[in-house]
Amino acid sequence: MCQLLGMNCNVPTDIVFSFTGFAMRGGRTDTHHDGWGIAFFEGAGVRHFVDHQAAVDSPVATLIKTYPIKSRNVIAHIRKATQGEVALENCHPFVRELWGRYWVFAHNGDLKEFAPLLDGAFRPVGTTDSERAFCYLLQELRRRFGDDRPALAALEAALAELVPAIAAHGTFNMMLSDGTALFAHCSTSLHYLVRQHPFDTAILSDEDVRVDFSQVTTPNDRVAIIVTQPLTTNERWTAFAPGELLCFVDGLPQPRP
Repeated sequence: MCQLLGMNCNVPTDIVFSFTGFAMRGGRTDTHHDGWGIAFFEGAGVRHFVDHQAAVDSPVATLIKTYPIKSRNVIAHIRKATQGEVALENCHPFVRELWGRYWVFAHNGDLKEFAPLLDGAFRPVGTTDSERAFCYLLQELRRRFGDDRPALAALEAALAELVPAIAAHGTFNMMLSDGTALFAHCSTSLHYLVRQHPFDTAILSDEDVRVDFSQVTTPNDRVAIIVTQPLTTNERWTAFAPGELLCFVDGLPQPRP
């Protein structure tokens, strides 16, 4: 299956270190070679890069590893295809507009016999179960709340009701963000950590790279990294429970409403 990477911070931060290790799983240290993508929120805008090539071979991935784009919310994905051909339109993350904001979504898993009725406001461009699930989520959120974005607690409560119905069709590890918060749901495997003061050195597990974060941060910085499998060998990662949905804001998982 695919793998997911997310970052949620209290200040704009680059994801170069984490993405460097993550991209190695796109064809070198793992078999996720059917495309990749990444989306960075910047203000009301989104920088969105996708490629049907394996991440280890993609010149676009090389750009991301060397160009420190700073963002408070990032979602990345490396693909091992289960549904839909290897093509650009099937590469995650997917982007849509709702309530005057961009929403970004990526999924790891396989949904069987998932064919919801989509009313036309949100429709897939590609042929993946993942994009269908994204369109369905946005459709149902708009149906519940109309034309105005609800408060964060109401949004999280709605997702807590909608997500299990999708997950009932198979494996539904996913990340979703509108740039103000990052939601992550685990069916089988997700992990997270929070880096904050006092910062220390982190060592990647997939590449011979280490960073002393105390040299590149301030005492007020806080960064949450969410990933399918831990990226570093010397940090303490917290595993999600199966079926758990977490909302990250300003680099911290939020208490459930």
